Amino acid sequence: MKAFISALLGYDPDQKNLEGGILGVVKAYYGCVEAQGRGTLHCHMLIWVEGGLNPNEIKQRALSSDQSDSEFCKRLLAFLDDTISNAIPSEPQSKVEVPSNHHHPCSVHLNQTLSPERQQDLHNLVSKCQSHEHSKTCFKYWPGPPEPKTCRFDLHEDNFRAESSFNSETGEICLRCLDGLVNNFNATIIEAMRCNMDIKFIGSGASAKGILYYITDYITKSQLKTHVAFSMLELAVKKLGEHNPLQDELTVRAEKMLQKCAYAMISQQELSGQQVASYLMDFEDHFTSHSYRNLYWTAFEGFINRQLPSPEYESDTEYEPPFLNELLDDDQENEADGNDLPDEEQEIGVSIDGSGKLVPVGSQLADYHKRGSELDGVCV
Repeated sequence: MKAFISALLGYDPDQKNLEGGILGVVKAYYGCVEAQGRGTLHCHMLIWVEGGLNPNEIKQRALSSDQSDSEFCKRLLAFLDDTISNAIPSEPQSKVEVPSNHHHPCSVHLNQTLSPERQQDLHNLVSKCQSHEHSKTCFKYWPGPPEPKTCRFDLHEDNFRAESSFNSETGEICLRCLDGLVNNFNATIIEAMRCNMDIKFIGSGASAKGILYYITDYITKSQLKTHVAFSMLELAVKKLGEHNPLQDELTVRAEKMLQKCAYAMISQQELSGQQVASYLMDFEDHFTSHSYRNLYWTAFEGFINRQLPSPEYESDTEYEPPFLNELLDDDQENEADGNDLPDEEQEIGVSIDGSGKLVPVGSQLADYHKRGSELDGVCV
């Protein structure tokens, strides 16, 4: 992956490389390594390209009648057609001998750079790695008749679009699709990496939000770390082991049930052989160009909804928005009482320090709410 980032993406942390890589000048990236059901490791990565416009800006320029915006749209579509392919390349007119004719393309490399050999090798590689065949997995979310039976990967032989274009009403980019059963790929990446891949441009339309949400949720989801689970379980066992003569039999049985549930939860944590080997060899499980801090948004969202409920916020009582001075008075009273956060937000969390010991940590919501006056300009 490091070779992919440096050689193919051409990422320069000093931002001095003005030529960039196969996608242009890469501004930032974030990728997470995950194991699939069979244990194979693969990486999901978001890549930000220097000079890239956000979806709203692309939509505005696509719907604009200005001549310069029209030229911009043509250049953007040409770039996408050159970067993203979804059809099996044709074979050379004459028979060409390459290693992938006799072995699986992922297991061999082509040492020649001549055009006919590369064309034959790319044909073999895409045919084996990118061509889709429907299986039970494609329809596992199908509710059954009378609903139509469609592939959940949106791959179907009827999918065809001769050329890329912009939707004149919505500004959405409609990329060409020459073969509905071939997954998107980049020729240079698949030649170098020798494995199946997918590539998407997140640029416009409602689908951009859906793709961004899916990828972000996918690469940021975390699993319960085994050492953290055992540390927490150790603390729980110590608490449960403290004898209390006032406890009745039901309480003791409940504590034992909780202990059994914790053991069962930990026993279900699975690691593939590839993951174990990767960790033992000190390989990274994520790749990033920048440093990030986790933000647990649900706590902030819940606090805001309690202070200023939105129409979508579920509440048993009818809400009347307070005046600003009432909010200020409430804040002053709460600060005086030292009780400006609900009980559930004042709980102390636990984390693991560098030595593996449990240490208490404050909540991000409390840290933000209690920030000093010099940080008044900081906003989440």
